[in-house]
Amino acid sequence: MKPIRLMSGFFTVGFWTLLSRILGFAREALLIALIGPGPVMDAFVAAFRLPNMFRRFFAEGAFNAAFVPMFSKKYESAEGAQKFAQDAFNGLGLAVLILVGLGMVFMPGFVWLTAEGFSGDERFDLTVGYGRIVFPYILCMSLAALFSGILNATGRFAVAAAAPVLLNILLVAAMTLAALTGGKIITWLIWAVPVAGVAQLALTWHAAAQAGFHLTPSRPRWTPDMKAMVVIALPAALASGVMQINLVVGQLVASQYDKAVSWLFAADRLYQLPLGVVGIAVGIVLLPDLSRRLRAGDDDGARVALSRAGEIALALTIPSAVALMVVPQTLVSVLFERGASNVDDTAAIATAVTIYGLGLPAFVLQKILQPIYFAREDTRRPFYFALVAMAVNVVLAVGLAPLVGWIAPAIATTFAGWSMVVCLIIGARRFGKTARFDDRFHKRIWRIIAASMVMGVALVLGDAVLEGLLNTPWWRGLGLMVLVVIGAFSYFGTGQILGAFQLAEFKAAMRRGKA
Repeated sequence: MKPIRLMSGFFTVGFWTLLSRILGFAREALLIALIGPGPVMDAFVAAFRLPNMFRRFFAEGAFNAAFVPMFSKKYESAEGAQKFAQDAFNGLGLAVLILVGLGMVFMPGFVWLTAEGFSGDERFDLTVGYGRIVFPYILCMSLAALFSGILNATGRFAVAAAAPVLLNILLVAAMTLAALTGGKIITWLIWAVPVAGVAQLALTWHAAAQAGFHLTPSRPRWTPDMKAMVVIALPAALASGVMQINLVVGQLVASQYDKAVSWLFAADRLYQLPLGVVGIAVGIVLLPDLSRRLRAGDDDGARVALSRAGEIALALTIPSAVALMVVPQTLVSVLFERGASNVDDTAAIATAVTIYGLGLPAFVLQKILQPIYFAREDTRRPFYFALVAMAVNVVLAVGLAPLVGWIAPAIATTFAGWSMVVCLIIGARRFGKTARFDDRFHKRIWRIIAASMVMGVALVLGDAVLEGLLNTPWWRGLGLMVLVVIGAFSYFGTGQILGAFQLAEFKAAMRRGKA
Protein backbone atom coordinates (compact mmCIF):
# COMPACT_ATOMS: atom_id res chain seq x y z
CA MET A 1 0.00 0.00 0.00
CA LYS A 2 1.08 3.56 -0.70
CA PRO A 3 2.35 5.03 2.59
CA ILE A 4 0.96 8.27 3.96
CA ARG A 5 3.58 11.00 4.24
CA LEU A 6 2.43 12.72 7.39
CA MET A 7 4.31 16.01 7.15
CA SER A 8 3.94 16.47 3.40
CA GLY A 9 0.25 15.59 3.70
CA PHE A 10 -0.10 18.16 6.45
CA PHE A 11 1.48 20.88 4.32
CA THR A 12 -0.66 19.92 1.33
CA VAL A 13 -3.87 20.18 3.34
CA GLY A 14 -2.56 23.26 5.12
CA PHE A 15 -1.77 25.07 1.85
CA TRP A 16 -5.24 24.54 0.40
CA THR A 17 -6.90 25.32 3.71
CA LEU A 18 -4.87 28.53 3.97
CA LEU A 19 -6.02 29.53 0.48
CA SER A 20 -9.60 28.75 1.44
CA ARG A 21 -9.34 30.80 4.64
CA ILE A 22 -7.79 33.75 2.81
CA LEU A 23 -10.70 33.69 0.40
CA GLY A 24 -12.94 33.29 3.44
CA PHE A 25 -11.53 36.54 4.77
CA ALA A 26 -12.34 38.20 1.46
CA ARG A 27 -15.86 36.78 1.77
CA GLU A 28 -16.34 38.08 5.33
CA ALA A 29 -14.77 41.45 4.48
CA LEU A 30 -17.24 41.85 1.61
CA LEU A 31 -20.11 40.66 3.79
CA ILE A 32 -19.29 43.15 6.55
CA ALA A 33 -18.56 46.00 4.12
CA LEU A 34 -21.55 45.50 1.80
CA ILE A 35 -24.17 44.35 4.31
CA GLY A 36 -22.65 45.17 7.69
CA PRO A 37 -23.49 43.97 11.22
CA GLY A 38 -27.25 44.15 11.65
CA PRO A 39 -30.49 42.20 11.04
CA VAL A 40 -29.67 40.91 7.53
CA MET A 41 -26.17 39.73 8.42
CA ASP A 42 -27.43 38.21 11.69
CA ALA A 43 -30.06 36.29 9.71
CA PHE A 44 -27.54 35.06 7.13
CA VAL A 45 -25.10 33.92 9.81
CA ALA A 46 -27.82 32.03 11.69
CA ALA A 47 -29.20 30.44 8.51
CA PHE A 48 -25.79 29.44 7.11
CA ARG A 49 -24.84 27.96 10.47
CA LEU A 50 -27.71 25.43 10.27
CA PRO A 51 -26.37 23.26 7.40
CA ASN A 52 -22.82 23.69 8.67
CA MET A 53 -23.90 22.56 12.12
CA PHE A 54 -25.52 19.40 10.80
CA ARG A 55 -22.62 18.86 8.38
CA ARG A 56 -20.22 18.65 11.31
CA PHE A 57 -22.69 16.32 13.02
CA PHE A 58 -23.26 13.93 10.10
CA ALA A 59 -20.15 14.25 7.96
CA GLU A 60 -17.08 15.70 9.65
CA GLY A 61 -18.06 14.44 13.09
CA ALA A 62 -19.79 11.11 13.57
CA PHE A 63 -19.47 9.74 10.05
CA ASN A 64 -15.79 10.47 9.51
CA ALA A 65 -14.90 9.26 13.01
CA ALA A 66 -16.40 5.87 12.13
CA PHE A 67 -15.87 5.64 8.37
CA VAL A 68 -12.24 6.75 7.95
CA PRO A 69 -10.65 4.27 10.43
CA MET A 70 -12.73 1.34 9.11
CA PHE A 71 -12.13 2.24 5.48
CA SER A 72 -8.39 2.82 6.12
CA LYS A 73 -8.00 -0.63 7.65
CA LYS A 74 -9.92 -2.29 4.81
CA TYR A 75 -7.84 -0.40 2.28
CA GLU A 76 -4.61 -1.36 4.09
CA SER A 77 -5.54 -5.06 4.12
CA ALA A 78 -7.32 -5.05 0.72
CA GLU A 79 -10.50 -6.44 2.32
CA GLY A 80 -13.53 -5.07 0.45
CA ALA A 81 -12.86 -1.33 0.66
CA GLN A 82 -14.89 -0.64 -2.51
CA LYS A 83 -17.98 -2.50 -1.25
CA PHE A 84 -17.75 -0.84 2.15
CA ALA A 85 -17.49 2.63 0.59
CA GLN A 86 -20.48 1.96 -1.68
CA ASP A 87 -22.68 0.84 1.23
CA ALA A 88 -21.59 3.84 3.30
CA PHE A 89 -22.39 6.18 0.38
CA ASN A 90 -25.92 4.76 0.02
CA GLY A 91 -26.62 4.83 3.73
CA LEU A 92 -25.32 8.34 4.30
CA GLY A 93 -27.19 9.68 1.27
CA LEU A 94 -30.52 8.27 2.49
CA ALA A 95 -30.04 9.57 6.04
CA VAL A 96 -29.16 13.10 4.91
CA LEU A 97 -32.00 13.19 2.37
CA ILE A 98 -34.43 12.52 5.20
CA LEU A 99 -32.79 15.24 7.28
CA VAL A 100 -33.08 17.75 4.42
CA GLY A 101 -36.79 16.99 4.06
CA LEU A 102 -37.39 17.49 7.79
CA GLY A 103 -35.35 20.69 7.75
CA MET A 104 -37.36 22.22 4.94
CA VAL A 105 -40.64 21.46 6.70
CA PHE A 106 -39.65 22.39 10.24
CA MET A 107 -37.30 25.31 9.48
CA PRO A 108 -39.15 27.75 11.79
CA GLY A 109 -38.63 25.32 14.66
CA PHE A 110 -34.93 24.95 13.86
CA VAL A 111 -34.50 28.73 13.83
CA TRP A 112 -36.36 29.11 17.12
CA LEU A 113 -34.20 26.44 18.75
CA THR A 114 -30.93 27.97 17.55
CA ALA A 115 -31.71 31.71 17.63
CA GLU A 116 -34.67 32.18 19.97
CA GLY A 117 -33.68 35.82 20.49
CA PHE A 118 -34.76 36.54 16.88
CA SER A 119 -38.41 35.81 17.74
CA GLY A 120 -40.65 38.82 17.37
CA ASP A 121 -38.46 40.81 14.98
CA GLU A 122 -37.57 40.76 11.28
CA ARG A 123 -34.52 38.55 11.80
CA PHE A 124 -36.68 35.47 12.47
CA ASP A 125 -38.57 35.48 9.15
CA LEU A 126 -35.40 36.39 7.25
CA THR A 127 -33.54 33.45 8.81
CA VAL A 128 -36.36 31.00 7.99
CA GLY A 129 -36.38 32.12 4.35
CA TYR A 130 -32.61 32.00 3.99
CA GLY A 131 -32.46 28.67 5.83
CA ARG A 132 -34.75 26.92 3.35
CA ILE A 133 -32.47 27.96 0.49
CA VAL A 134 -29.15 26.98 2.05
CA PHE A 135 -30.19 23.86 4.01
CA PRO A 136 -29.90 21.41 1.03
CA TYR A 137 -26.20 22.33 1.01
CA ILE A 138 -25.79 19.70 3.75
CA LEU A 139 -26.57 16.85 1.32
CA CYS A 140 -23.80 17.85 -1.07
CA MET A 141 -21.31 18.49 1.70
CA SER A 142 -22.02 15.24 3.56
CA LEU A 143 -21.43 13.16 0.44
CA ALA A 144 -18.39 15.29 -0.44
CA ALA A 145 -17.04 14.50 3.04
CA LEU A 146 -17.37 10.77 2.30
CA PHE A 147 -15.39 11.12 -0.93
CA SER A 148 -12.85 13.28 0.90
CA GLY A 149 -12.48 10.54 3.51
CA ILE A 150 -11.76 8.03 0.75
CA LEU A 151 -9.16 10.32 -0.81
CA ASN A 152 -7.49 11.08 2.52
CA ALA A 153 -7.34 7.41 3.51
CA THR A 154 -5.57 6.61 0.24
CA GLY A 155 -3.03 9.39 0.77
CA ARG A 156 -4.57 11.79 -1.81
CA PHE A 157 -5.08 14.98 0.17
CA ALA A 158 -4.97 17.77 -2.42
CA VAL A 159 -8.42 17.54 -4.03
CA ALA A 160 -10.29 17.02 -0.77
CA ALA A 161 -8.48 19.99 0.77
CA ALA A 162 -9.06 22.16 -2.32
CA ALA A 163 -12.82 21.54 -2.47
CA PRO A 164 -13.74 24.18 0.18
CA VAL A 165 -11.95 26.79 -1.94
CA LEU A 166 -14.84 26.52 -4.42
CA LEU A 167 -17.34 27.69 -1.81
CA ASN A 168 -15.45 30.89 -1.07
CA ILE A 169 -14.69 31.58 -4.74
CA LEU A 170 -18.37 31.33 -5.64
CA LEU A 171 -19.60 33.36 -2.66
CA VAL A 172 -17.05 36.14 -3.28
CA ALA A 173 -17.94 36.13 -6.99
CA ALA A 174 -21.66 36.30 -6.21
CA MET A 175 -21.33 39.30 -3.90
CA THR A 176 -18.94 41.08 -6.30
CA LEU A 177 -21.24 40.57 -9.29
CA ALA A 178 -24.23 41.71 -7.26
CA ALA A 179 -22.43 44.89 -6.22
CA LEU A 180 -21.26 45.63 -9.77
CA THR A 181 -24.65 44.98 -11.40
CA GLY A 182 -26.77 46.62 -8.71
CA GLY A 183 -28.35 43.32 -7.68
CA LYS A 184 -29.54 42.51 -4.17
CA ILE A 185 -26.36 41.25 -2.53
CA ILE A 186 -27.97 38.97 0.07
CA THR A 187 -30.06 37.22 -2.61
CA TRP A 188 -27.01 36.46 -4.76
CA LEU A 189 -25.11 35.33 -1.69
CA ILE A 190 -27.81 32.96 -0.43
CA TRP A 191 -28.35 31.23 -3.77
CA ALA A 192 -24.61 30.82 -4.33
CA VAL A 193 -24.41 28.47 -1.32
CA PRO A 194 -26.26 25.44 -2.84
CA VAL A 195 -24.49 26.03 -6.18
CA ALA A 196 -21.15 25.81 -4.36
CA GLY A 197 -22.26 22.58 -2.68
CA VAL A 198 -22.95 20.95 -6.03
CA ALA A 199 -19.54 22.07 -7.32
CA GLN A 200 -17.70 20.64 -4.31
CA LEU A 201 -19.53 17.33 -4.55
CA ALA A 202 -18.80 17.02 -8.26
CA LEU A 203 -15.07 17.69 -7.71
CA THR A 204 -14.58 15.11 -4.95
CA TRP A 205 -16.83 12.51 -6.62
CA HIS A 206 -14.76 12.70 -9.79
CA ALA A 207 -11.47 12.53 -7.86
CA ALA A 208 -12.59 9.45 -5.93
CA ALA A 209 -13.55 7.76 -9.22
CA GLN A 210 -10.09 8.52 -10.61
CA ALA A 211 -8.61 6.96 -7.46
CA GLY A 212 -10.45 3.73 -8.31
CA PHE A 213 -13.61 4.14 -6.21
CA HIS A 214 -16.54 4.47 -8.61
CA LEU A 215 -19.63 4.97 -6.42
CA THR A 216 -23.14 5.34 -7.81
CA PRO A 217 -26.50 5.77 -6.00
CA SER A 218 -28.27 2.49 -5.31
CA ARG A 219 -30.48 0.86 -2.71
CA PRO A 220 -29.00 1.03 0.81
CA ARG A 221 -28.11 -2.34 2.38
CA TRP A 222 -27.88 -3.20 6.06
CA THR A 223 -24.70 -5.25 6.41
CA PRO A 224 -22.53 -6.28 9.40
CA ASP A 225 -20.04 -3.58 8.41
CA MET A 226 -22.78 -0.93 8.33
CA LYS A 227 -23.99 -2.11 11.73
CA ALA A 228 -20.43 -1.91 13.10
CA MET A 229 -20.01 1.58 11.63
CA VAL A 230 -23.26 2.81 13.16
CA VAL A 231 -22.28 1.38 16.56
CA ILE A 232 -19.00 3.32 16.35
CA ALA A 233 -20.64 6.42 14.87
CA LEU A 234 -23.43 6.74 17.44
CA PRO A 235 -21.25 7.94 20.35
CA ALA A 236 -19.35 10.19 17.93
CA ALA A 237 -22.68 11.55 16.70
CA LEU A 238 -23.71 12.27 20.27
CA ALA A 239 -20.34 13.92 20.91
CA SER A 240 -20.75 16.04 17.78
CA GLY A 241 -24.26 16.87 18.91
CA VAL A 242 -22.91 18.03 22.24
CA MET A 243 -20.38 20.28 20.50
CA GLN A 244 -23.13 21.73 18.33
CA ILE A 245 -25.18 22.39 21.45
CA ASN A 246 -22.27 24.52 22.61
CA LEU A 247 -22.54 26.57 19.42
CA VAL A 248 -26.30 26.86 19.77
CA VAL A 249 -26.03 27.97 23.40
CA GLY A 250 -23.54 30.64 22.38
CA GLN A 251 -25.80 31.85 19.58
CA LEU A 252 -28.84 31.85 21.87
CA VAL A 253 -27.03 34.05 24.36
CA ALA A 254 -25.59 36.32 21.64
CA SER A 255 -28.98 36.68 19.93
CA GLN A 256 -30.22 38.59 22.98
CA TYR A 257 -27.81 41.43 22.14
CA ASP A 258 -27.85 43.72 19.11
CA LYS A 259 -25.08 42.89 16.58
CA ALA A 260 -23.51 40.28 18.90
CA VAL A 261 -24.12 37.36 16.52
CA SER A 262 -22.31 39.27 13.76
CA TRP A 263 -19.41 40.30 16.06
CA LEU A 264 -18.80 36.76 17.29
CA PHE A 265 -19.07 35.43 13.74
CA ALA A 266 -16.38 37.83 12.51
CA ALA A 267 -14.10 36.99 15.45
CA ASP A 268 -14.68 33.29 14.85
CA ARG A 269 -13.54 33.69 11.23
CA LEU A 270 -10.27 35.23 12.39
CA TYR A 271 -9.23 32.52 14.84
CA GLN A 272 -10.53 29.83 12.49
CA LEU A 273 -7.70 30.72 10.08
CA PRO A 274 -4.89 29.12 12.12
CA LEU A 275 -7.28 26.48 13.47
CA GLY A 276 -8.21 25.41 9.95
CA VAL A 277 -4.75 25.61 8.46
CA VAL A 278 -3.04 23.83 11.35
CA GLY A 279 -5.45 21.90 13.58
CA ILE A 280 -7.91 20.62 11.02
CA ALA A 281 -5.13 19.86 8.52
CA VAL A 282 -3.21 17.78 11.07
CA GLY A 283 -6.37 15.97 12.17
CA ILE A 284 -7.31 15.09 8.59
CA VAL A 285 -3.90 13.58 7.86
CA LEU A 286 -3.25 12.02 11.28
CA LEU A 287 -6.44 9.92 11.57
CA PRO A 288 -5.91 7.65 8.52
CA ASP A 289 -2.17 7.46 9.25
CA LEU A 290 -2.69 6.28 12.84
CA SER A 291 -5.43 3.87 11.75
CA ARG A 292 -3.20 2.20 9.18
CA ARG A 293 -0.16 2.06 11.49
CA LEU A 294 -2.19 0.46 14.29
CA ARG A 295 -3.67 -2.02 11.82
CA ALA A 296 -0.11 -2.96 10.79
CA GLY A 297 1.05 -3.24 14.43
CA ASP A 298 3.47 -0.30 14.08
CA ASP A 299 3.06 1.14 17.61
CA ASP A 300 6.39 2.97 17.58
CA GLY A 301 5.55 4.55 14.25
CA ALA A 302 2.16 5.62 15.60
CA ARG A 303 3.80 7.38 18.56
CA VAL A 304 6.30 9.16 16.31
CA ALA A 305 3.47 10.25 13.98
CA LEU A 306 1.45 11.61 16.92
CA SER A 307 4.45 13.44 18.37
CA ARG A 308 5.54 15.03 15.09
CA ALA A 309 1.96 16.08 14.35
CA GLY A 310 1.68 17.70 17.79
CA GLU A 311 5.07 19.34 17.42
CA ILE A 312 4.46 20.93 14.03
CA ALA A 313 0.90 21.93 14.93
CA LEU A 314 1.85 23.73 18.12
CA ALA A 315 4.91 25.29 16.48
CA LEU A 316 2.46 27.13 14.22
CA THR A 317 -0.48 27.49 16.63
CA ILE A 318 1.14 29.01 19.72
CA PRO A 319 2.62 32.01 17.87
CA SER A 320 -0.73 32.49 16.10
CA ALA A 321 -2.49 32.55 19.47
CA VAL A 322 0.00 35.09 20.82
CA ALA A 323 -0.56 37.32 17.78
CA LEU A 324 -4.34 37.19 18.22
CA MET A 325 -3.94 38.24 21.85
CA VAL A 326 -1.38 41.04 21.50
CA VAL A 327 -2.50 42.88 18.33
CA PRO A 328 -6.21 42.03 17.86
CA GLN A 329 -7.28 45.64 17.30
CA THR A 330 -4.85 46.06 14.42
CA LEU A 331 -5.84 42.76 12.80
CA VAL A 332 -9.56 43.48 12.99
CA SER A 333 -9.35 47.11 11.89
CA VAL A 334 -7.27 46.32 8.80
CA LEU A 335 -9.29 43.25 7.79
CA PHE A 336 -12.86 44.27 8.62
CA GLU A 337 -13.23 48.01 9.31
CA ARG A 338 -14.68 49.43 6.10
CA GLY A 339 -18.03 50.15 4.52
CA ALA A 340 -20.89 49.41 6.93
CA SER A 341 -18.46 48.40 9.71
CA ASN A 342 -17.29 51.12 12.14
CA VAL A 343 -14.84 51.66 15.00
CA ASP A 344 -17.28 50.31 17.62
CA ASP A 345 -17.65 47.09 15.64
CA THR A 346 -13.86 46.78 15.46
CA ALA A 347 -13.48 47.17 19.24
CA ALA A 348 -16.13 44.54 19.93
CA ILE A 349 -14.74 42.02 17.44
CA ALA A 350 -11.18 42.56 18.74
CA THR A 351 -12.30 41.77 22.29
CA ALA A 352 -13.74 38.45 21.14
CA VAL A 353 -10.60 37.70 19.10
CA THR A 354 -8.42 38.10 22.20
CA ILE A 355 -10.52 35.60 24.14
CA TYR A 356 -10.64 33.11 21.29
CA GLY A 357 -6.84 33.46 21.01
CA LEU A 358 -6.52 32.12 24.56
CA GLY A 359 -8.42 29.02 23.49
CA LEU A 360 -6.77 28.47 20.11
CA PRO A 361 -4.11 26.00 21.34
CA ALA A 362 -6.86 23.98 23.02
CA PHE A 363 -8.93 23.80 19.84
CA VAL A 364 -5.89 22.57 17.89
CA LEU A 365 -4.88 20.06 20.57
CA GLN A 366 -8.35 18.54 20.34
CA LYS A 367 -7.77 17.86 16.63
CA ILE A 368 -4.49 16.12 17.50
CA LEU A 369 -5.74 14.10 20.48
CA GLN A 370 -9.10 12.89 19.16
CA PRO A 371 -7.52 10.68 16.42
CA ILE A 372 -5.85 8.72 19.26
CA TYR A 373 -9.34 7.46 20.15
CA PHE A 374 -10.95 7.38 16.70
CA ALA A 375 -8.07 5.38 15.18
CA ARG A 376 -8.82 2.70 17.81
CA GLU A 377 -12.55 2.94 17.03
CA ASP A 378 -13.15 4.32 20.53
CA THR A 379 -15.81 7.00 20.19
CA ARG A 380 -17.46 6.55 23.58
CA ARG A 381 -14.87 8.34 25.69
CA PRO A 382 -14.76 11.44 23.48
CA PHE A 383 -18.54 11.59 23.93
CA TYR A 384 -18.23 11.55 27.71
CA PHE A 385 -15.52 14.21 27.54
CA ALA A 386 -17.73 16.32 25.27
CA LEU A 387 -20.47 16.18 27.91
CA VAL A 388 -18.05 17.65 30.44
CA ALA A 389 -17.09 20.41 28.01
CA MET A 390 -20.77 21.09 27.29
CA ALA A 391 -21.54 21.50 30.98
CA VAL A 392 -18.66 23.98 31.33
CA ASN A 393 -19.84 25.89 28.26
CA VAL A 394 -23.49 26.13 29.28
CA VAL A 395 -22.76 27.16 32.86
CA LEU A 396 -20.33 29.89 31.82
CA ALA A 397 -22.25 31.20 28.78
CA VAL A 398 -25.54 31.52 30.65
CA GLY A 399 -24.08 32.35 34.04
CA LEU A 400 -21.69 35.06 32.86
CA ALA A 401 -24.10 36.78 30.46
CA PRO A 402 -25.74 38.94 33.18
CA LEU A 403 -22.25 40.00 34.33
CA VAL A 404 -20.26 40.51 31.11
CA GLY A 405 -22.98 40.60 28.44
CA TRP A 406 -22.53 39.45 24.85
CA ILE A 407 -18.89 38.34 25.30
CA ALA A 408 -19.93 35.47 27.62
CA PRO A 409 -20.18 32.88 24.78
CA ALA A 410 -16.55 33.54 23.75
CA ILE A 411 -15.32 33.09 27.33
CA ALA A 412 -17.36 29.91 27.68
CA THR A 413 -16.05 28.49 24.40
CA THR A 414 -12.43 28.99 25.47
CA PHE A 415 -12.85 27.41 28.90
CA ALA A 416 -14.84 24.50 27.43
CA GLY A 417 -12.05 23.91 24.88
CA TRP A 418 -9.40 23.56 27.58
CA SER A 419 -11.71 21.31 29.64
CA MET A 420 -12.01 18.97 26.66
CA VAL A 421 -8.22 18.86 26.21
CA VAL A 422 -7.64 17.95 29.87
CA CYS A 423 -10.16 15.11 29.58
CA LEU A 424 -8.61 13.79 26.36
CA ILE A 425 -5.10 13.79 27.86
CA ILE A 426 -6.20 11.99 31.02
CA GLY A 427 -8.28 9.46 29.08
CA ALA A 428 -5.44 8.63 26.67
CA ARG A 429 -3.31 7.25 29.49
CA ARG A 430 -5.08 3.90 29.15
CA PHE A 431 -3.52 3.41 25.70
CA GLY A 432 0.01 3.44 27.10
CA LYS A 433 3.08 5.17 25.70
CA THR A 434 1.84 4.83 22.10
CA ALA A 435 -0.66 7.60 22.84
CA ARG A 436 1.85 9.91 24.54
CA PHE A 437 4.14 12.56 23.08
CA ASP A 438 7.80 11.51 22.97
CA ASP A 439 10.84 13.14 24.60
CA ARG A 440 11.66 15.28 21.58
CA PHE A 441 8.20 16.87 21.75
CA HIS A 442 8.60 17.71 25.45
CA LYS A 443 12.03 19.26 24.85
CA ARG A 444 10.85 21.43 22.00
CA ILE A 445 7.49 22.65 23.28
CA TRP A 446 9.01 24.97 25.91
CA ARG A 447 11.35 26.45 23.31
CA ILE A 448 8.38 27.04 21.01
CA ILE A 449 6.63 28.93 23.82
CA ALA A 450 9.74 31.02 24.50
CA ALA A 451 10.11 31.94 20.81
CA SER A 452 6.42 32.88 20.71
CA MET A 453 6.87 35.22 23.67
CA VAL A 454 9.76 36.96 21.91
CA MET A 455 7.56 37.33 18.84
CA GLY A 456 4.77 38.81 20.98
CA VAL A 457 7.11 41.54 22.25
CA ALA A 458 8.27 42.25 18.70
CA LEU A 459 4.66 42.58 17.51
CA VAL A 460 3.74 45.02 20.28
CA LEU A 461 6.79 47.19 19.49
CA GLY A 462 6.17 46.94 15.74
CA ASP A 463 2.52 47.88 16.20
CA ALA A 464 3.55 51.01 18.09
CA VAL A 465 6.15 52.01 15.49
CA LEU A 466 3.77 51.41 12.56
CA GLU A 467 0.78 53.12 14.20
CA GLY A 468 0.69 55.98 11.69
CA LEU A 469 0.85 53.64 8.71
CA LEU A 470 -1.76 51.29 10.17
CA ASN A 471 -4.19 54.20 10.73
CA THR A 472 -3.87 55.53 7.18
CA PRO A 473 -6.72 54.07 5.07
CA TRP A 474 -4.77 53.49 1.86
CA TRP A 475 -1.67 52.11 3.60
CA ARG A 476 -3.15 49.91 6.34
CA GLY A 477 -2.71 46.74 4.29
CA LEU A 478 0.97 47.46 3.73
CA GLY A 479 1.40 48.21 7.44
CA LEU A 480 -0.15 44.85 8.36
CA MET A 481 2.13 43.03 5.92
CA VAL A 482 5.18 44.68 7.48
CA LEU A 483 3.91 43.69 10.94
CA VAL A 484 3.46 40.09 9.79
CA VAL A 485 7.03 40.04 8.45
CA ILE A 486 8.32 41.38 11.79
CA GLY A 487 6.46 38.65 13.64
CA ALA A 488 7.60 35.89 11.28
CA PHE A 489 11.27 36.86 11.38
CA SER A 490 11.32 37.27 15.16
CA TYR A 491 9.56 33.94 15.76
CA PHE A 492 11.33 31.71 13.24
CA GLY A 493 14.69 33.32 13.92
CA THR A 494 14.38 32.90 17.68
CA GLY A 495 12.98 29.40 17.29
CA GLN A 496 15.91 28.34 15.12
CA ILE A 497 18.41 29.76 17.63
CA LEU A 498 16.70 28.14 20.63
CA GLY A 499 16.31 24.78 18.88
CA ALA A 500 12.51 24.90 18.96
CA PHE A 501 12.59 23.54 15.40
CA GLN A 502 14.83 23.34 12.37
CA LEU A 503 13.70 25.39 9.38
CA ALA A 504 15.09 22.67 7.11
CA GLU A 505 12.35 20.35 8.42
CA PHE A 506 9.65 22.75 7.21
CA LYS A 507 11.34 23.16 3.82
CA ALA A 508 11.73 19.42 3.27
CA ALA A 509 8.11 18.71 4.17
CA MET A 510 6.87 21.50 1.91
CA ARG A 511 8.90 20.13 -1.00
CA ARG A 512 7.42 16.67 -0.47
CA GLY A 513 3.94 18.20 -0.27
CA LYS A 514 4.39 19.81 -3.69
CA ALA A 515 5.79 16.62 -5.22
